[in-house]
Amino acid sequence: MSRQAVKFQVFIVDSADVPHGDDTIEREILQDCAEVQLLRLHSEEEFDSYAGRADIIILWHHLQVTARTVNKLTKTRLIIRNGVGYDNVDIEAAGAAGIPVANVPDYGTEEVADHAIVLTLVLVRQLKPLISDVASGNWEWRTGLNCWRIRGRILGIVGCGRIGTAMALRAKALGLDVRFYDPYLASGYEKAIGIQRSSTLEELLSNSDVVSIHVPLNEETRHMIGVREFKLMKESAYLINTARGPVVSYDALLEALSQGWIAGAGLDVLEDEPFGASALQSFPNCIVTPHSAFYSRESLIEMRQKSALLARDALLHGRYNNVVNRGSIKVRETVL
Repeated sequence: MSRQAVKFQVFIVDSADVPHGDDTIEREILQDCAEVQLLRLHSEEEFDSYAGRADIIILWHHLQVTARTVNKLTKTRLIIRNGVGYDNVDIEAAGAAGIPVANVPDYGTEEVADHAIVLTLVLVRQLKPLISDVASGNWEWRTGLNCWRIRGRILGIVGCGRIGTAMALRAKALGLDVRFYDPYLASGYEKAIGIQRSSTLEELLSNSDVVSIHVPLNEETRHMIGVREFKLMKESAYLINTARGPVVSYDALLEALSQGWIAGAGLDVLEDEPFGASALQSFPNCIVTPHSAFYSRESLIEMRQKSALLARDALLHGRYNNVVNRGSIKVRETVL
C-alpha cells in the first residue's frame, strides 16, 4: 500500500476529569486524510501507548505534554494547542525534538475582550453589591455609593495583542482613557489605534483606574503582578485578569484585597483553579468566573475548526501555521 493510501493518525487529547466536546467537527474536516481518535485521559502518562502512532496531536488545556511525552513522539509532525495559551506544552523540548507547536490565537478574541469589559463594568458600576442587596429584600441605591462614572477613567492594558487591542477599541467606545504597556509592539502602534502608550509597567499601574491583563503565561510573565505591583496601583483601582492565572500571584492578590491596596478584582483565571476561588468569595469587591471568558457557542466551534484546519494544512500541504516555537525547532526529516 502506498504512503498516500495510508491515513494519518490524529489524536485529540482531552481531560477525562473536565471533558470538552466530541470529535465530530474534527472528523468532518479531516475525514479524507486522517483517522481521528478522541482520548479522554486522567494523566499525561496514559498517552504513552498512543505517542508513537501520533502524526498530529490536538491538545486541550488541562493535560500536560512535557519532555517525557515529547521524547516518545517518534513520528509526530505537529502539536496543536486547542486554544490561545500553550503553557501546558514544553515548547523547548518539542523544538529540540523537531516538532512544531502551534496554537489558535484568534478564535475567541471577541469573547475574551467582551468578558474583560463586562467584568470592568460590573465592578465600576457596583453591580455585585447592588444585586445582592435587592436579592436580600432591600431596595437601597446607596448600596452602590462606591460607583463611579466610566467616561474619562483610565484603563491600563498590559499586553496589547489581539485581545488587548479588541478590549481597547471597546473601551474607547465607552469613553475610557485607554493606555497600554507592551514592550514587544512596534513604535507607533498607539497612533494606529488612537490610544496612549506607557513606557513602563510601573507607569501604567500607578496611573490606571482599571488594569486589565492580556499577556501569555511564560517565565517572563509568571507572577508579573505581585506585592510590589499591587502597591503601585491606586487604592481605588480594579484589577481584571482574563489571561492566565499565574500571571497574578494568588497570595499577593489575597493580601491586596485584604489590606485594601486595590478597590477590587474581576478574575476569570486563577493561579490555582478551581480551588483558589473559595477564599475570594468572601470579598464583596471580587468577582470570579470559571475560566469561561473564551467561551461562546460560536467560539468553541471556531476554535475546533481552526485546529483541524491547522492539522490538515500540515498533513496535506506541509504548511505549519501559528507555530510558537519556530526559532527553536531542530530540523527533522519526518517533519521538514
